[in-house]
Amino acid sequence: MASTRRRKSRQEGAPAGAPAWMLTYGDLVTQILIFFVLLFAMSSIDAQKFQAALLSLQGAFGFLSGESMVDPPKIPDSARDDLDARDYQQMLGVQQLIDERLQSAGLRASVSMDLEERGLVIRFMDSVLFDPGKAQIKPLGRQTLENIAPTLHEIPNQVRIEGHTDNLPIVTAAFPSNWELSTARATNVVRFLIEDRGLDARRMSAAGYGEWRPVAPNDSPANRQLNRRVDIVVLYESKGRLEPR
Repeated sequence: MASTRRRKSRQEGAPAGAPAWMLTYGDLVTQILIFFVLLFAMSSIDAQKFQAALLSLQGAFGFLSGESMVDPPKIPDSARDDLDARDYQQMLGVQQLIDERLQSAGLRASVSMDLEERGLVIRFMDSVLFDPGKAQIKPLGRQTLENIAPTLHEIPNQVRIEGHTDNLPIVTAAFPSNWELSTARATNVVRFLIEDRGLDARRMSAAGYGEWRPVAPNDSPANRQLNRRVDIVVLYESKGRLEPR
């Protein structure tokens, strides 16, 4: 009788729920599953999938609140599929150096910079570099280019100078059309960077697009002014390798 009472007492004191070993086993199986998800993410070249799996793994091991093991590559959406993250990080550094040098010289307001799928676009309105209808670089333009040139000299990237105009026709002895004007402006910037600032000519190229690649409709004086521009395009290294050699 006393033995029966002891057995009942032990049964009544038993903890409710699954045994403790099942909790450990379930945790182990979950971590193994996360490990294989991580392997799958690494096998496909997709930074977003890799980062998602990595965050899952971090959460499973309890260090989500600390620093991430790997910082996600900061890649613009337009280039996310085919751009090496190292290209983008390098170009961020180039942009920062140019920005600092222009700020120090008080010339930052004369230039805009944008990271695009092909690289860093350094944009000059034509009034910064040239007088209307002319292709000779103005003193202010030379000063601005002199502050950009050291950074261009320090990097291995291909550099393309692109000239653009608005759609108002030009007919002069020197420039029978906007094609000639835009090309002459781009060529003169290339020559200045090579002959005056010592850039490697093998890394340089010039292109004139006339009125045919506007950034705004040519329907107002303000928009036409936006379209009259010269762009220095610093190509990502992966893009530059596709240039003719």
